[in-house]
Amino acid sequence: MPDAVIFDLDGVLLDSEQLWNAAKQEVVAETGGHWCKDAPRAMMGMSSTEWAAYMRDELAVPADTGEINRMVVARMEALYRRGLPLLPGAVQAVRALQERWRLGLASSANREIIDLVLSLSGLGDAFAATVSSDEVARGKPAPDVYLEAARRVGVAPARAVAVEDSSNGLRSAAAAGMAVIAVPNPHYPPEPDALALAAATITTLTGLTPELAERVRP
Repeated sequence: MPDAVIFDLDGVLLDSEQLWNAAKQEVVAETGGHWCKDAPRAMMGMSSTEWAAYMRDELAVPADTGEINRMVVARMEALYRRGLPLLPGAVQAVRALQERWRLGLASSANREIIDLVLSLSGLGDAFAATVSSDEVARGKPAPDVYLEAARRVGVAPARAVAVEDSSNGLRSAAAAGMAVIAVPNPHYPPEPDALALAAATITTLTGLTPELAERVRP
């Protein structure tokens, strides 16, 4: 029996990975940088410091990382205030698991985005702790954000179940020693070797039940 469940945010609770990439691509285009087709997968899981540096160095955005970050985040905040792209079953899954376990959130999103999403969704009370990759040394696929989420929730990583959608997210949670439930992102399907790290795979959040979380093992 696990002691906690730790969720990813983008691609798990929100249908948002493509929105992040659209916002980044807009910034690249508007500033005279050079977008490349591999950029979305390269940046997936990075902290904002990491992807802003990637946009500056690899996509030739002529701005410092702080300004790049602000330009992208401003677009995301405006999008979310117009309509939060919650995935079907997200709220129900969180509430169902909240009745049984302490919940954590381990996200690559900026702190201001995490807080905005929790406010707009009404799920702020559901999570015992939330962590942004900006608050740890390394973004996904390093395990740092999951290890910190487990620490803040107050459980051993091996006693937690993670819910992830992407290659780097699956690798991050598995490297932290957690049992991982995969909900593959249809826009950016995880690579086979990353998906193989999951203890269970479901196609939608309707399959994320307390019974499933009970039986998965690292």
